[in-house]
Amino acid sequence: MHEASLMKNLMRRLGEIAAAEKAKRITGVSVWLGALSHMSPTHFTEHFEESSAGTIAEGATLDIIVSDDADDDNAQEILVRSVTVDT
Repeated sequence: MHEASLMKNLMRRLGEIAAAEKAKRITGVSVWLGALSHMSPTHFTEHFEESSAGTIAEGATLDIIVSDDADDDNAQEILVRSVTVDT
């Protein structure tokens, strides 16, 4: 499943960011959804909540920007724009 792979990669990246910041918790995540990522904000939120359960990112607020540019080099990706942490 494409979504599972995207979310696995996102959770791995969030873990790396949290470790680098010596964070106790991730409180907010801003993401950019590529036009070909097949994710709406609602769909992303559902997958994020499921994937982050039991992790340092559980309960984080989401800020989601959706691209409509199918020609963007990252059109199939979910990119982390920023992460807010509690240290």
